[in-house]
Amino acid sequence: MQPVMQVPLLDLAAQYAPIRDAVVEAVTRVVDTQKFILGPEVEAFEAEAAAYLGTRHAIGVTSGTDALLVAMMALEIGPGDEVIVPTYSFFATAGCVSRVGATPVLVDIDPVTYNLDVDAVRRAITPRTRAIIPVHLYGQAAEMTPLLTLACEHGLQVIEDAAQALGATYDGKALGTLGRFGCFSFYPSKNLGAAGDAGLVTVTDDEMAARVRLLRVHGAQRTYHHEKVGGNFRMAALQAAVLRVKLPHLEAWTEARRRNADRYRGLFGMLAADAPVQLPTERPGRRHIYNQFVIRAERRDALRDYLRQHGIGCEIYYPVPFHLQPCFASLGVPPGALPESERAARDTLALPIYSELSEAQQQYVVETIADFYARG
Repeated sequence: MQPVMQVPLLDLAAQYAPIRDAVVEAVTRVVDTQKFILGPEVEAFEAEAAAYLGTRHAIGVTSGTDALLVAMMALEIGPGDEVIVPTYSFFATAGCVSRVGATPVLVDIDPVTYNLDVDAVRRAITPRTRAIIPVHLYGQAAEMTPLLTLACEHGLQVIEDAAQALGATYDGKALGTLGRFGCFSFYPSKNLGAAGDAGLVTVTDDEMAARVRLLRVHGAQRTYHHEKVGGNFRMAALQAAVLRVKLPHLEAWTEARRRNADRYRGLFGMLAADAPVQLPTERPGRRHIYNQFVIRAERRDALRDYLRQHGIGCEIYYPVPFHLQPCFASLGVPPGALPESERAARDTLALPIYSELSEAQQQYVVETIADFYARG
């Protein structure tokens, strides 16, 4: 083994350094106007995001969580309704279903992509089902064609959780533009990250777009006159300004992540071919943006500890599926009922993949993994 090298899971400082002056200028522009909520900066970002995604409406909101929440509110999903979601995802996917009073119906995942198992979705549909929320986990598209077909057959809505998938595509079409709604997150660690929380709702339907815009301001078109019970889902102008600086760089950053993913595959083949590690697979017809580079590994927890001891950042996404979370115990899904999600929770580990990652750092990561398994 070579001497310890520091390889963080994510290095936001490296991304920020070359754009610092532009970010500071944008923030200063907003501060000078003293217009901090919605306004022209948010409108400009919405137009630029809509153009990037090729959608009719892109509506800035407070977070990816609130994007999911307001989409369900716009569809008037509530008590008595069921919404099918994967049990393996970030908590907001199921949590927002509960917040509108509906019941999350938890189903298992495909073991290769970690996205919704289409057959499991089909079996879960009941007369109470109102919507399906496919999650494009780690930056790769879920099986959208069969899911959209299922939804059409049963009169269901599809809300895409594209929080980790800005810039990813399915058969050449941007994720977040295939279902009724697309929901994005700009949490700082995302491929396009704000300087805090921010999110986006995409929709082609003019009526639904107007409803989302109404709901994000407490359901009021005029101040203090409320047509609906909405929420405070307004995007901050400072976040929009930062995102406007970053958006023109997103394609270059995405391609760098994709090159890093390819380099990992080559390095594992050369340096760790015998290691009991399964690398992520990119399905045909999809552009994976690698928000995370997630491997399956034997003795995962011991490997994680070894990597951290050797200066390598890594993380488990996600250690506890929803059906094993205490807050969803009332759903009555027992341990073992959704085995692929439980296996993913036991075996998966995210490695550094950010665009500024160097070849030397990647080589060190792979050599350290090979050394761990060589030591037995």
